[in-house]
Amino acid sequence: MEFSSLSHFTVVMVAFGLAMDAFAVSVSSGLAMRNMMRVGQAFKIALYFGIFQGVMPVIGWMAGTGFRKLISAYDHWIAFGLLAGVGIKMIYESTRLGGNKVFNGPPNLYLLLALSVATSIDALAVGLSLSFLRVSIITPSVVIGLITFSLSLLGVYVGGKVGHFFEKKIEMVGGLILIAIGIKILIEHLA
Repeated sequence: MEFSSLSHFTVVMVAFGLAMDAFAVSVSSGLAMRNMMRVGQAFKIALYFGIFQGVMPVIGWMAGTGFRKLISAYDHWIAFGLLAGVGIKMIYESTRLGGNKVFNGPPNLYLLLALSVATSIDALAVGLSLSFLRVSIITPSVVIGLITFSLSLLGVYVGGKVGHFFEKKIEMVGGLILIAIGIKILIEHLA
């Protein structure tokens, strides 16, 4: 089984696109904790988001490797569909009214686990896409996890300082990035 690799730029852009959900929730967390901010709490939130965001693509990739032979003729369409679908979902959620993610105080363990899973479901779909494209998952998974960790840590501090001004716009940018990468994959395979 031979694996290809994505360009470093593509891996980083996918990672940034996927991290936008976690960053937006981290901003909300920082906003909720602004009067009781602790370094340990910010690190804990970032660690959970980073680990889940790094592991979910591996799970998706492993699931997809079993289906690869069945769909090899149109795998690039599936990758495009998944990335575009996730991107459209992120854009839609960024425009919904009343989609307030703010909670009061630091998240407890159950809330943190739920938020980590919720923000990393998109990474599962991306891992599935990468398996169809026969891309090795190790480097993308590590990069996705590290970028998510870093942006989530930054998000908690930004949320504590400037609040809710740009949370929804960040999700929209992440969605646009994923759609653009899906289009790029489709064009490369059709050309």
